[in-house]
Amino acid sequence: MMSDIEIAQNTEMKNINEIAMESGIDKKYLDQYGNYKAKIDLSLLDDLNKKDGKLILVTAINPTPAGEGKTTTTIGLADSLKKLGKNVVIALREPSLGPVFGIKGGATGGGYAQVVPMEDINLHFTGDFHAIGAANNLLAAMLDNHIYQGNSLNIDPTKITWKRCVDMNDRQLRFVQDGLGGEKNGVPRADGFDITVASEVMAVFCLATSMEDLKARLSKLIVGYTYEDKPVTAGDLKAEGAMTALLKDAFKPNLVQTLEHTPAIVHGGPFANIAHGCNSVIATKIAMKLGDYAVTEAGFGADLGAEKFLDIKCRLADLKPSAVVIVATIRALKMHGGMNKEDLNMENLEALEKGIPNLLRHIHNIKDVYKLPSVVALNKFPTDTQEEIDLVINKCKELGVKAVLSDVWAKGSNGGLELAKEVIDLCNEENNFEYSYELEDSIKNKIEKIVKKIYGGSGVKFTSDAEEQINCLTDLGFSKLPVCIAKTQYSFSDDMTKLGAPENFEVTVRDIKVSAGAGFIVALTGSIMTMPGLPKIPAAEKIDVLPNGKIIGLF
Repeated sequence: MMSDIEIAQNTEMKNINEIAMESGIDKKYLDQYGNYKAKIDLSLLDDLNKKDGKLILVTAINPTPAGEGKTTTTIGLADSLKKLGKNVVIALREPSLGPVFGIKGGATGGGYAQVVPMEDINLHFTGDFHAIGAANNLLAAMLDNHIYQGNSLNIDPTKITWKRCVDMNDRQLRFVQDGLGGEKNGVPRADGFDITVASEVMAVFCLATSMEDLKARLSKLIVGYTYEDKPVTAGDLKAEGAMTALLKDAFKPNLVQTLEHTPAIVHGGPFANIAHGCNSVIATKIAMKLGDYAVTEAGFGADLGAEKFLDIKCRLADLKPSAVVIVATIRALKMHGGMNKEDLNMENLEALEKGIPNLLRHIHNIKDVYKLPSVVALNKFPTDTQEEIDLVINKCKELGVKAVLSDVWAKGSNGGLELAKEVIDLCNEENNFEYSYELEDSIKNKIEKIVKKIYGGSGVKFTSDAEEQINCLTDLGFSKLPVCIAKTQYSFSDDMTKLGAPENFEVTVRDIKVSAGAGFIVALTGSIMTMPGLPKIPAAEKIDVLPNGKIIGLF
């Protein structure tokens, strides 16, 4: 079989004007970026006089090196819905260059379920991430300049929390000393870089509902504290206007297409283990206005992406999903059961039985905690045996949830028709969607409810630093914000080695901070990196450009 990029490059795309017209978007709302990409003017949301479509969330089990295929399933499901005659639009996150050049890969799907042009989307696309990085770094420059020029806000340089960012995996930049070279070259201090997708500007960008809301959120960004421990914001530095100007064009969602010409809106992309891990609210709302069905995804497993999608994004944007798809592979479940990656091609019912509880806990959370209709998409691999498939289907059936084989990677829309039919049926069911906690709960109670109800843990341990920060944020009036827990994506617990569905574990919260612009409290557990590093053999080594300009080696 051809590689992902070869499949994408051998597909004849439609002109983006044709995709827009078929989606109900008049040409006057488009800013074209060549023949196959366009930005959608925000006025379309106000002008569309149509009832919102059904919102379908695609999530997954805890990720493993074996792969799950969440984005591939999202795209394939949408193509399958279209093949069944449904009016459907996809809303996806944009890829970060860090994973593209590192080890994880891109975010445009795979096989015969991809969004295109995949090279453009995985690389510079329409420049959104560059604009977000520029806005982040403008704020950093204005902050340090303010201190250099006299520091009238009385900012304590040792209490600066704002970092510069770059959209690249570069461990060398995690901790730096800057402002060196004498008094004319800035004020020396310890500093560091985050990857762009970890910037709070990215989270603000994805949660803002309008240009006015974007500017208001940017003004609330906390950059540090004074000598008296008072927060200093981007608004105090008068930076929000210029930051909004840098983001003005990026804030318009991007329209592309799948291999089967289903419209896809690809916009924004915060990390799911340290932020909320969803595409922009604007993109989701436009997809729901244009399509009778809007298919979207949230990052990593359901304990991170889906929890934050439901408890943060849906709450802040007043969204209610109609159905949830939980993606799993037999290979990944066997890894959760203790099997080594190199042995996954062999049938092993014992390892599968040990790993299935990971899937079952995610099903329980979606079905019984959030009260949402759900289906398991069992992403098919050639090495799966019928006995293994039957075991997963029967275990899901015991919880009252159907498991459906999905083969969209190899067969495109034809491989997802059964899944699409099940999703259509689920969307017609009544659901009593609930959050896992209430905003009125204390910061501690919110965290404890997530750990006990979603992770399956026995409790939470707060360090003395975290206790002090909780008291401080409560005094500052932030206690009613939703909570975004930063933890490993590989486990329900805060220990990445505890696979499957661990029990009787405590989660240790070592640090608490507020993302005032995004509008949530961040609880940090374990050792979460906000600037990843490259692996020993990065994916970048395989990427090249032929003399005719054709890119090769990109997945």
